[in-house]
Amino acid sequence: MLYWLLLIVLAVAFALFWYFWLRHRIGTPKHQAFGQTPDIPGARPQGIVPTLKMPTAKGWEPGTKPTPAPGLKVEIFAEKLDHPRMVHVLPNGDVLVAESSTEPWGEATGIYERFMQYTMRRAGAMRKSANQITILRDADGDGVPELREIFIEGQRQVFGMALVGSTLYLGNSDAVMAFPYEEGQTRITGEGRKIMDLKPGGHWTRNLIASKDGKKLYVAVGSLSNIADQGMQAEEGRACIFEIDLETEEHRIFAGGLRNPVGMAFEPNTDKLFTVVNERDGLGDETPPDYLTSVKDGGFYGWPYAYWGPTVDDRVQPQDRDLVAKMTNPDYALGGHTASLGLCWAPKGTLGDMPEGMVIGQHGSWNRSKLSGYKFILVPFENGKPSGPSHDVLTGFLSPDEKHSNGRPVGVAIAKDGALLAVDDVGHIVWRVTPA
Repeated sequence: MLYWLLLIVLAVAFALFWYFWLRHRIGTPKHQAFGQTPDIPGARPQGIVPTLKMPTAKGWEPGTKPTPAPGLKVEIFAEKLDHPRMVHVLPNGDVLVAESSTEPWGEATGIYERFMQYTMRRAGAMRKSANQITILRDADGDGVPELREIFIEGQRQVFGMALVGSTLYLGNSDAVMAFPYEEGQTRITGEGRKIMDLKPGGHWTRNLIASKDGKKLYVAVGSLSNIADQGMQAEEGRACIFEIDLETEEHRIFAGGLRNPVGMAFEPNTDKLFTVVNERDGLGDETPPDYLTSVKDGGFYGWPYAYWGPTVDDRVQPQDRDLVAKMTNPDYALGGHTASLGLCWAPKGTLGDMPEGMVIGQHGSWNRSKLSGYKFILVPFENGKPSGPSHDVLTGFLSPDEKHSNGRPVGVAIAKDGALLAVDDVGHIVWRVTPA
């Protein structure tokens, strides 16, 4: 009896394996959904066992580094950091690097959650968070910092940074904090002042950017769940970009329906705010794609009810048809599940012969049958809008067999000398990219 029971269990397990493997193989599009008018496949709901696939974090072997595009060179600016995520350049050229990570959220409650936690740990995406910022100073301009110190510590999953006048603002997972800052200082020890409470958990990164006149501060906040799985009440004050009036310190939702906006940057010719957004899971490899978009005051971008089209996500019930009818379509698709996180404006000449545009750090997928992302790209701009195909800036983060990652791209910024600083959290490195 036990023999036959074992055979039945093995047969069911084998059948399930082939079912999900074949389903995902058939559902893998030949081309990524990219550009202004992407070809987005129809939804293929993955059911209760969605795809989980992520390479093992390996790091860079001594003497190896990413592959730059022709005409560019890449060198290490800083290494052996503690899971660096975001980078911010101060007016005097000092570079601040936020070091933080996804933390284990306690005992998993189901098979899928357990496997997801295991997968994220293996990929270096879940670990004890350093909760600190390191300062780097390259005073002689040779591309190698002479000074490296812990600038501030004890912050809860610090991510975003923005300096306005003599105040440094930090985006922690649970609050926006303000600290007094004097040019040239290398250490902040005070407790700071909370100017806005935020809800921790879920998509925890809280990126910041200040308006050019220094009067407003924008805060990117991701959703708690994939598609409001715990109801819309749990998502209140999330999946949006807030605007804080720095004079009154009052805040409001600037734009909503953004599942997980992370990188933010201003397009300098129009002063429009742009963001990169990570879209929902469970509908297929390319459905829907992550995206780059300008952010309109009062705009609604679809989450959780609908995505690009607008195409209604029938998994979300009840629907809000009136809100979907007002949805703003994104500007530029970035491929499915690329986990585009970092964003900065690169003037013409920054990356050799490449045009001006937005540089994006694509952290890389963990939930599709063929991995995507794992590179830094540039999206060209014309007349204040994304235009034309993207350019690869740095590649080589993912092994050809997709079994391991040397690194994973995250934040980007332009150094005072014009070099591109590109953050790699699995490699624990900040790379410096310049024309060859």
